[in-house]
Amino acid sequence: MTDQTAPMGQSATLEQIVQETGVFRCLECGKCTAICPISRYDHDFSPRRTVGRALMRHDEALLSDDRLWACLTCLHCSQVCPARVAYPDLTLGVRTEARRLGTATVCTHGEAIHAWMRMMMEPEAQQNRLGWLTRKGNAAEGQGSKGAGEWTTHHASRITHHGLRITDKSDTLYFVGCAPYYGALFNSLGVNGEEIARSTVRVLNALGIEPQVLRDERCCGHDLLWEGDTEGFRTLAELNAALIRESGAQRVVTACPECARALKVDYPVHGLDLGVEVLHLAELLASSEFRVPSSGQQDVTHHASLVTYQDPCRLGRHMGVYDAPRQAIGRLGLELVEMPRNRANALCCGTNGWTHCAVANKAIQVDRLREARATGAELLVTACIKCQIHLRCAMQDQLLSDEIAIEIKDLATLVAEALEDGSME
Repeated sequence: MTDQTAPMGQSATLEQIVQETGVFRCLECGKCTAICPISRYDHDFSPRRTVGRALMRHDEALLSDDRLWACLTCLHCSQVCPARVAYPDLTLGVRTEARRLGTATVCTHGEAIHAWMRMMMEPEAQQNRLGWLTRKGNAAEGQGSKGAGEWTTHHASRITHHGLRITDKSDTLYFVGCAPYYGALFNSLGVNGEEIARSTVRVLNALGIEPQVLRDERCCGHDLLWEGDTEGFRTLAELNAALIRESGAQRVVTACPECARALKVDYPVHGLDLGVEVLHLAELLASSEFRVPSSGQQDVTHHASLVTYQDPCRLGRHMGVYDAPRQAIGRLGLELVEMPRNRANALCCGTNGWTHCAVANKAIQVDRLREARATGAELLVTACIKCQIHLRCAMQDQLLSDEIAIEIKDLATLVAEALEDGSME
């Protein structure tokens, strides 16, 4: 339970955080602030100032500053720091301490997203995690009226839904994440999280894989972790880890960069090594060297032949995956034109963890959309549903809509559409 009365003072925990994140190595060169996307639009926010407060042990100012939650943890600053100060880790550590002391910020969207995450922390929670398989247009074939909510095992037995094949005997497990939930919450923006999930299964099937899909899967916990709720993160992680081990799978594939980061990096850091290979769908596509039939390529290029790509922070700077999604796009017969800032230098979507979404965040999103439009591309492809949500949200501005509007599509959906006229070769 959070201690709402503990004094900030000179926190021993913060002293440890300062030591572990290399704050004492800071050269005060200011490169972190110069490259920070938030600092560009919010001059009151500065990674250098945060490091200075930690260095000078101004604990109360550090813990109570609302802008502690503005950091995108995008790793831009870490890439340019000559002293290798682990600023994102510092942010994470201080947020964890702030939450323990009861000074955490209020999250966006009325805490709805965090509410469902914390509901999943209950071990006995009854979920309909596979409902997206049986929505309109995906009625079960040969299964009568049996719905996902009636399955009694942790993962579905071999079932076919409208051509989507899943089984509990596969060595590959598809970790769905919260995409279907996001689709429900952000449907008004044109975000279809369920279709991303169905598209991922369709792509896996085309690769000859009938994946397992966990009936009792929980949120990976990524957002809770990066907002300082390490206890909540660990609860979700332990539940997921147990289910993944029980499945017997040797490989976990996800279409969400944040799930990939959590499962591959953060779970082991917290003592939960899954003992399996963790891949983002883009990595699997690249390693499979798939080819789409010419009929499928023609179908995709009919809608857009020139595309640009948005590098998600977690997939790019956090995990170093840059080539794989580009290779997948190239095999669809599409011409990729890069934005000026791409790969390790890519501008992020402007928001992380559903906290502190403000004027600076929208300015980042608008700036990125302008870059995308300037390429002349007809389609912006991303491999992260959150990038799509945040960029689509920015496009709701009626004063800017004509200037920044562009079609956005998830990589999984794009590849799946190319398969509709045939199978991968």
